[in-house]
Amino acid sequence: MNRKNSLAELSDPKGTPPAYLVLPMVSLGSAALSLYLCDIWVGKAGGLPLYNSVATIPENEVGLVLGTAPTVNDGRKNRFFTARMQAAAQLYHAGKVKALLLSGHARAGGYDEPTAMQRELAALGVPEKATVLDKAGIRTFDSIVRAKMIYGLDRFTIVSQEFHNRRALFLSRRFQLQAIALNAESVIAVRPVRARFRETLARASAVLDVYLLDSAPEFLGAPRAFRVSV
Repeated sequence: MNRKNSLAELSDPKGTPPAYLVLPMVSLGSAALSLYLCDIWVGKAGGLPLYNSVATIPENEVGLVLGTAPTVNDGRKNRFFTARMQAAAQLYHAGKVKALLLSGHARAGGYDEPTAMQRELAALGVPEKATVLDKAGIRTFDSIVRAKMIYGLDRFTIVSQEFHNRRALFLSRRFQLQAIALNAESVIAVRPVRARFRETLARASAVLDVYLLDSAPEFLGAPRAFRVSV
């Protein structure tokens, strides 16, 4: 069979591609467009404000610090983690917040983002009594919802990198929270294309969580008062 005949078998007599090729192409195109639109929508941060400077950000009672792994796979410090802790410490020392809710993932085997955050902040001069650990902040969605439903917070200052803050603010607006965000120092990812695609997927997931799936955090539990000794 020559090449001409092989190609002819992939199309009908009118030159129209068969359905088994068209439908996947349409589906892929629709998925790509959906991802793009979600990325743009969430990227607008829900219309809530972001700040690049501790000097200009308004005061709030509580800062919500979003967790990430303290180290990368080869054991080196995660620069995203370090930059967030530095920003959170600056926010606290400037008197722009009185307490910090450290929200991240903790699981068996010793992996514990909130405790690592508390330890790093203590090294930066933030007293342990000014921090509260939320070890069920498995995802950004969980951290935002738990801040409201478990800790009773309606106003707070989010601390993370800008790309992450935009998604957190999008979620905050959906849950009618009066949140603002401080952008920690931007970090160039080791694999920037992979990191950007991962954030695009996370933004699409955020839209699905709040508008289509009616998701809930993996762990909720009973509400508890947000108390710190200051």
